[in-house]
Amino acid sequence: MTQVDSNFFYSFPAVRGQQADRPFYIATCPLRIIPKIFIFDEEEVPAELRAQRSINKARIPEITRYLVDNPTGYVFSALTASVEKNVTFLPAAEGSDLGTLHVPMEAQILINDGQHRRAAIEEAIKERPELGQDNIAVLFFVDEGLTRSQQMFADLNKHAVRPSPSLSSLYDFRDSSAAVARHLALNIAPFVAYTEMEKSSVALKSAKLFTLSSIKQATQILLNKGSKASFTDDDLDLASEYWSLVNNHIAEWQMVQAKDISPSQLRQEFINAHGVGLQALGMVGQSLLRLHPEDWREKIEPIRNIDWRKANPVWDNRAMHHGRLSKTTTSIKLTANIIRQALSIALTSQEQQLEDEFEK
Repeated sequence: MTQVDSNFFYSFPAVRGQQADRPFYIATCPLRIIPKIFIFDEEEVPAELRAQRSINKARIPEITRYLVDNPTGYVFSALTASVEKNVTFLPAAEGSDLGTLHVPMEAQILINDGQHRRAAIEEAIKERPELGQDNIAVLFFVDEGLTRSQQMFADLNKHAVRPSPSLSSLYDFRDSSAAVARHLALNIAPFVAYTEMEKSSVALKSAKLFTLSSIKQATQILLNKGSKASFTDDDLDLASEYWSLVNNHIAEWQMVQAKDISPSQLRQEFINAHGVGLQALGMVGQSLLRLHPEDWREKIEPIRNIDWRKANPVWDNRAMHHGRLSKTTTSIKLTANIIRQALSIALTSQEQQLEDEFEK
C-alpha cells in the first residue's frame, strides 16, 4: 500500500492488457488482504440486482480444508473482479504494459468469479495465518455497471465444464481411493487394458469395458469406505485380490482378455460389462468380507454359474428396465441380491425388506 496525492491506495504489481476494446489488469495480491478489499453482493439483494450467484456456504468448509491441509501444495486459479473506474496504472517505463495498479481504498471491488475461494481464504487464514503471506492472481476489469457485470458472470460460467469423474480420479493424487482405482486399472484383470481413463461413460464401439470412476465407486463399496476415507496398502491388497478372484470366475471377462469376444459385444449382451454389474459385485464383496472373513475366497466360486445375459429374465426390473440398463441405487441393490442368493449369502433385514417390496 502506498499514499498517492494524499489519498490512500492499494498498490499492486500488474500487467495491462486489452480485451474487446476494454483494458484489464493482471495483478498479484497477498492472501491476507483478499477478505478486506474484495466484496460480493449481499445475499439479501434480489438476483436481478446482483452480478453474482448467492454464495453457497456449504462449499466453503471443503475449500478451506483443502487450503489448510495443503499449505505447500494447493493451487488456486485467479480471481476475477470489477473495480471502479478511478484506478490508475503507472507503467514501469513509457509505453510499457508492465507497471503498478493503484486502486483507491474506498473503491468498490466486486468479485465476478471466485467468491467461494475468497470466503475460504478468509477462513483458512484464521487457522493458518502464515497463508496470508502467499499471493493469488487477480484479473481486474474496469466496472461498467450492473448490466456489464452480470454479462461478465454469464460469460465466465457459460463455457465452464467440470472434468469427468474418471479424469478427476486419474489426475487426483490427494485422493487415496483414486490411487487404489488407478492401481487396479493399470495392474489387475479385468481392468488392465480395458479401463476408460478419461470419459464418464464407455462409447458403444469402444475397446474398453469399465470407466475408472466406476472402478473407484465399486471398490469404495467393496471396502465399505466413503470417498473421503483414507485407503491403506491393506485396502489396496484386499481390493486387488477380490477383483482378481472375481475375474477368475467370470468367463465373459476372460473371453474378452483372450480376444474371443470384443468388449463392445460383451457390453451389448451382458450386464457384468457395465458399472451396474461392477457396483453390484462390490456390494456382494462387502457382504462376503463381513460375513465370511476367513473363507470368502471359497464362497465366491459360484459366481461362475450366474447367467449374466441381459436377456435373462432374472434381471428384469432389477438391472434391466424396459430393455435398458438401470443405474439407480435400488437397481444395483436388487441386482446384488440376486448375486448374493447365487452365493448363498444371507440377506440383511434391509436387503430382505427391499426384496419383499420388489416382490409386491
